[in-house]
Amino acid sequence: MKRSFLLLSGLAIMVFSNTLLAQDICGEIADRCEQHVTASYIPDGQFYRALLNEDETAEFELTLYGGTTYRVAACTGATDGALIFSVYDKERNLLFTNEDHDNDPYWDLAVTNTLDVTIEGHLDNSKVGSGCAVLLIGFKR
Repeated sequence: MKRSFLLLSGLAIMVFSNTLLAQDICGEIADRCEQHVTASYIPDGQFYRALLNEDETAEFELTLYGGTTYRVAACTGATDGALIFSVYDKERNLLFTNEDHDNDPYWDLAVTNTLDVTIEGHLDNSKVGSGCAVLLIGFKR
């Protein structure tokens, strides 16, 4: 009984420690990513986060309002350019991907008409194998 309790306690501590480590790493990435949403943009107040392995994709559903310019910033790893993000409309038409722009960590999207979009993010496996992906959205003042 005592041995089982110690084993369970040890497992709980390991899980809690890994969770804290992931939150700390994601926090550092979010801080770096936040620098791309400059003073001319108002953040939407969300930090979209996902823990990804090399074959996983994170999806974020958003409504973008017409007449607005949005800045999308996407970061992972220790340096910029390791997260590929793509924006799709409801019919899964590709509207934008930073992969066509050397994986730029942010891009400004001018939206003419209100539309629902899916933003997908996945790791550039040539730069990083796993990690925390952070996506930030801001709209122009």
